[in-house]
Amino acid sequence: MIDKNIVKIDLVYLWVDGTDPVWQKKKRAFTGTVSDDSETNNIGRYINNDELKYSMRSVVKHAPWIRKIYIVTDAQKPDWLDIHHEKIQLVDHQEIMPLKILPCFNAMVIEYFLYKIPGLSEHFLFANDDMFFNADLSPDYFFARDGYPIIRLKRKYFGKWGHRWKQLMGKKLGQYRNQVTEASILVSEKFGKYYASIPHHNIDAYKKSDYQKAVEEVFSEQVEKSQMSRVRNYGDLQRAAFGYYALAIKHGHARYITRNDSLRLLTYKHDFNAYIQRYQPKLFCINDNEKVNNEHRKKIKPFLEEHFPTKSPFEK
Repeated sequence: MIDKNIVKIDLVYLWVDGTDPVWQKKKRAFTGTVSDDSETNNIGRYINNDELKYSMRSVVKHAPWIRKIYIVTDAQKPDWLDIHHEKIQLVDHQEIMPLKILPCFNAMVIEYFLYKIPGLSEHFLFANDDMFFNADLSPDYFFARDGYPIIRLKRKYFGKWGHRWKQLMGKKLGQYRNQVTEASILVSEKFGKYYASIPHHNIDAYKKSDYQKAVEEVFSEQVEKSQMSRVRNYGDLQRAAFGYYALAIKHGHARYITRNDSLRLLTYKHDFNAYIQRYQPKLFCINDNEKVNNEHRKKIKPFLEEHFPTKSPFEK
C-alpha cells in the first residue's frame, strides 16, 4: 500500500503540433529546417497524430486517480481539447523556461523545467503524448510505500565504457543510447554508482523536490550547457540522469521490466494489435522515428481509435 500522505499525483505531457504553419515558420527561422531524416530532428519528433487525445482517454480509463493533467506546449493547443476543464492546465514554455533559450524545439531541454510548473504536485508522472496506460493501475505502481518513485529499467545495457569502445572501433553509438550512457557515467562520477541498464521508454514517476535539486544543483553545469541546444545534440544531458540520481541517493526503487510491463510498438515494424494481444502490457508507447514514413503512420490513428473508443471528459 502506498504512503497515505501521497494524495496528489499529477501527470505532465509535452505536446507539439508539427503541422502548425506558425510553429513551422518559427522553427525554420531558428534552425533552418522544419525536419530532416536524422535521428535527432526527424518529422516523427514533431508530427501530430492526435496521440495525446487517446493517451488522455487511457488515463480516464485506467488511472482516474490522476489529480491534474498539465500539457506543456509552445503557444499551441489541441483543437479537440476542452481547455476549461478543471483537471486540465496548458503550460506555455514561457511560463517555465528562460526567455533567452526560447524558442526551444528540444524536448530534453524542455524537460529540465517541468518542476517549475505552477501548482505541480510533489509526486508527479511524466509522459510523452505517444505513451498509454493499458491496464488499471494504482498509484503504488509508480510510487513505493515510502513515497519514492519506482524507476523502471530495461536489462539491455552497455558496460561503463562500452560507448567509448564503440567509438574506438570507429562505430558511433545512436544519440539516445549515447546520452543515456553518458548520464549513467555522470552519476557514477558524482556518486560512485553506475547503472548499466537503460530506462524504459514510457511513463515515469518523480518527486518534484528531487527533480529540482537534480537540475539546480547536482547537474547544474550540464543543464546550463545543454539548454542552449534548440534541437537535440550529442552531449545534451538526458533526463535519465535524474532517475539514476534518485537511485544513487536511495530516493528511488529500481524495477526491471518485461514486455508485459512496458511495451514499445515500432510503427515501421510491428503489428500493433498482435503485439498488444501477445504481451498484454500495462503500459505501451508508439515509437515514431526516422525509419517511419507516412504510409506507416496511417495505421496509428485507426488503432488508437479502436483501442480507446470512448471520448474523455477533456474533449469538446
